[in-house]
Amino acid sequence: MKLIKLDAIDSTNDFLKGLSQKENLENYTVVTAKSQTKGKGQMGSIWASEDNKNLITSILIKDTIVSINEIFNLNIVIAVSVIQALNDQKITHLNIKWPNDIMAESKKIAGILIENSIKENQKIESIVGIGLNINQTNFENLPKASSLKNIMHQDFDINTILESIVVKIEENIEKLKNDNIDSFWNEYEKYLFKKGKPTLFEDTNQQRFMGIINSVTRDGQLEVLLENESLKYFEVKELMMIY
Repeated sequence: MKLIKLDAIDSTNDFLKGLSQKENLENYTVVTAKSQTKGKGQMGSIWASEDNKNLITSILIKDTIVSINEIFNLNIVIAVSVIQALNDQKITHLNIKWPNDIMAESKKIAGILIENSIKENQKIESIVGIGLNINQTNFENLPKASSLKNIMHQDFDINTILESIVVKIEENIEKLKNDNIDSFWNEYEKYLFKKGKPTLFEDTNQQRFMGIINSVTRDGQLEVLLENESLKYFEVKELMMIY
């Protein structure tokens, strides 16, 4: 992999996206930064990080998705790859909160933002942004956030974890190209946060209701069993989990 290390940047995703428009970058080009001033999460939310304590990275992935209908498959593979890399570090009680937040002991330790663009040759190019809380311990006003250090009570080497994640992604994308997507879906659902448990939700109208997460559809919708035993499907940001 080609690794570009930066001290400070507004957004590693934006930097890598701009670079890919100017140059023909090799697949799995990786950008990391010690600090980031405009980190982004899903749907424009802000992701903040203490300087030089966490993993802030963006990875270019090309020649993987051949159809817009397969975009959520990449989401699945990336989330599972991060989980596998953290399992190698012996991190406990890991889950994936739909669509792709990584949880440990019911607290968020990582977010994933995948931005896709269609190139002139109609091929889809993806920028995978990963923010993983590693050695940060103070999460003032963020009671649902945590880090590897808070959970395991030890420091971790950021570069070692980055390398492990990238290796897992490369290995798993090769498996994806060999049409092994079902195995990734099975693993994703195995780690799905709150699956099969009565959970309180809030919709976009601020109406709260109880439901049980059944599964995630192949196009990324959350399937929830309601109290009247009907199924309802939600897009990202159409509901919030209260936990």
